[in-house]
This record gives sequence, C-alpha cells and structure tokens, in this order.
Amino acid sequence: MDLHNLTRDQLIGDVISLVTGSCFVMFGLAALVIASIRRRAEGVRVIFLLGIWTILYGSQRFNYNSFLQALEPHWMIAGARCLRAATDYLVLVAAFLTFRELTLGFMRKLLALMAITAFVIFILGFSKYLLTGSQGWLLSYNEVLATLGLAVLLPFLASPRLQRKYGVLHDRGVLLVGYAIFGCEALLVHLLRPFGYQLYSVIDDFGFAAFIIAIAYVAMKSVYSSERRLSSIENELAIARQLQFSILPTSTPETRNLRVAAIYEPMTAVAGDFYEFLPVDDSRVGFLVADVSGHGVPAALIASMIKVAAQSIIGYADDPSALLRRLGEILSDLRGQFVSAAYLWIDTEKRVARYSAAGHPPLLFWCAACAQMNRIESNGPLFGTPCHPEFPTQEFSFTAGDRFLLYTDGLSEPENANGEAFGDQQIERIVRKNKSRSASELSLLLLNDVRTWSPASTQQQDDITFLIVDAL
Repeated sequence: MDLHNLTRDQLIGDVISLVTGSCFVMFGLAALVIASIRRRAEGVRVIFLLGIWTILYGSQRFNYNSFLQALEPHWMIAGARCLRAATDYLVLVAAFLTFRELTLGFMRKLLALMAITAFVIFILGFSKYLLTGSQGWLLSYNEVLATLGLAVLLPFLASPRLQRKYGVLHDRGVLLVGYAIFGCEALLVHLLRPFGYQLYSVIDDFGFAAFIIAIAYVAMKSVYSSERRLSSIENELAIARQLQFSILPTSTPETRNLRVAAIYEPMTAVAGDFYEFLPVDDSRVGFLVADVSGHGVPAALIASMIKVAAQSIIGYADDPSALLRRLGEILSDLRGQFVSAAYLWIDTEKRVARYSAAGHPPLLFWCAACAQMNRIESNGPLFGTPCHPEFPTQEFSFTAGDRFLLYTDGLSEPENANGEAFGDQQIERIVRKNKSRSASELSLLLLNDVRTWSPASTQQQDDITFLIVDAL
C-alpha cells in the first residue's frame, strides 16, 4: 500500500487507531506487571488474562492500520499477516478465559467449553491461512460464538441469585455497567452492518475500554480483598505462633549431672511438634516429646492440649507406661488426628533411665564406655487409634559421658537430591564425630547438617524437634 494513496480521512482514522491501540497495549502491559508483582495473591490470574486479552485487542488496531501497512518493509509483510490471522481468533480465547476466572461451577465449565471451541476455531482458521493464504475463513463463526458469550453473560451479571451461585465477583454493578456499554455498542454494530453502515472504530474502542476498566476494577478489588484477608490470617498466625512458643519450656531443667539442649524448628507458622520437661526434684526429671500428624492450626491446637494434659499427669512422671496410658486417655477423641509420643525418665542418683513410646521413632542412646549408638524401641500404638493401648517400658542404666537423643521424624526424614533420607546413620555419625562437644554445641551442628542435607531449593517438609541430654 502506498502512503500517497491514503486519503485525509483514512490518515485521521489510522492515527486514532494508533493512539487507541497503543493505550490498550500499555494497559495490558500494566496489567501483566501488576500480575507478576502480585503473583502470589488470590485471584491475580484474572488480571494476567485481562492483560493478554487487552494486548491482543490493541494489536488488532495495528494489524489493520493502513498507515502502518504502508510503512511495512517487504521482509515483514508475511510475518505481519500471520500475526493478524492469529490475533483475530485468539482475542476471543483470551476473553473467555478471563471471564472463566470470575465464575464458579456450571458457568466456569461453560466458559471453559467456549474457550476450547474458540481455540479449535483458531487452529482450523489459522491452519487454513497457512495452507492457502485465505484469511478470515472462520471469523464469522467466531462472531457467532462471541455473540453467544455475551448472551450467556447477560443473565449471569443481571441476576443477583445467579451471581451468588456461580460468581466470585465484587461490585457486580460496576461490571454490569461496563457490560451494558460494551454490549449495546456490539449490538448496534451488528444491527447496522446489514444495512451498509459501519460505526467509527473509536466507538468500538470506547465500548471495549468501558468493559475492561470495569473488569479490571472488579479484579483488583478482589485481589485487594484477598490480600487484606491474607494479611489478617498472617497476623492471626503470628499471634498463634507466639502463643505456641509460650507453651514450650522457656529454659532447661536444673538437674544435677545433666545438661539438656532443645531444638524446635516448626515447618510453618504453627506446628504440631511439642516437648515438655517434667522435673520432680533436682535429681529426677522426665522428658516428653510428641508429634501430631499433619501441620498448621489443627496440629497446633492438639499440641496445646498435650501441654495441658502433661501438667495434669506429672504424678506419673516416674512411670513412663502409666504416664503414656493416662495421656492417651486424655487424648482419646482426636477426631481423625494421630499423635506419636516418647517419654524418657532419668534418675541421676540411681543412674537409671526408663523409656516408653507411642508409635514414635526410637530413643538414640550413645554409650560412651562402649563407643556405640543403641536404638531403644519400646513402642505402643499411636494416640488416636481405636485399639486398647499398652505401652511397655524399658529400663536401663547409664554412666557419666552417656548421651540421650529424643527426636521427631522431622529430624531423620529429610531427603537429599538423590532421595536419600537423613536417617539414623547420619545422626549416629554426627554424634560419634562430636562426642566431646557439649549438648548445646551438638544440637546446633546436628540442625545445620540436616538443613544442608536437603537441597537449598527444597522447603522444610516437616517440623524438626529434638532433645539432647548429656549425663555428666
């Protein structure tokens, strides 16, 4: 096309198309930037899809701009025509996908079906263009599908009952106004076209602009609402985290000939792991470790229940079997949750330890005299199982230099890049290598080794809790 052949009216129309098309593309790019910044926010996908839709619509104003076509170099002509052929079809796919994000249930499935239909039309129409050069072969079907989509959206937006049932919209009235402007403009275009009348493209652009601004307003309000809700939840979780840490011991027990170190690393803001000290006097103390199945608030609530229960059964501190049996009775109604627990009783005067557990990993006992790690297993069933619980107790003696390690499975189960669990062998290696270090030093080394065992990109998969008790 030659620039000299363009009339004054054509040039004015082309300039207007360039301005409006640029505005739509800039609006779409801004939407994509906002979506990338707030990519973790709920409902942000509709802003991303709205950006794609608006960019495709704006590019249509460039595709059929006579001024730009006259300036196209020859090497760009084929590519530009392919872009025009694809854009004409894909703009409807983006439109249906955008509205799909604002709906639920049947409406969501219907709009997904329309998007798939529009995509099939694109595949067929674009393939026809690539094979024969025939552009716009199925565009009439696209227009029928677009009209059907507008007809489907009308009762959805107009009826509060349908919107409550199938929509996730805020300020439905704003979207309805935008739809009305766009719908009236589209209807007027379709009514006048058979009589040879064609409205200026700027009127089309005004109707579309009103529509996308309404959608953007509704989408952004939904995102901000979800962010406020998320912020409120995070604040509540922060309070819950503080409360949960407040139920844990603030210091280790002052017991003669014992040194204790405790590590508590929750996976989430609140966790299901728990530990407690049950001191009787300065030479006798009990150590309780528990692990609630699952994570988050439900597990944390049960951990709080264990705290209260532990204080009420301190009278059984010297009898691990009786203590766990009584604890199981208190936790009998966990409503589908399960709890594993381990209890170690140490008498430093008699140099005797007693151990019992409920479905928990074994107690690791480092014997300094024989320089070996012993796995002490004395398990009954998990709390929360329907069977009648029996918790056998194992009693053994210890001497100065021996070391006890109570832990939850979050310590032994982390996997490395090859899928290998950290396991008891790694724990034994670290304990053996650092047998001369204090309990507090060893606890930090062990935690660091567990963290470095898993790939840096892998998030912590479970709560990590363990107690190290050294006999002096």
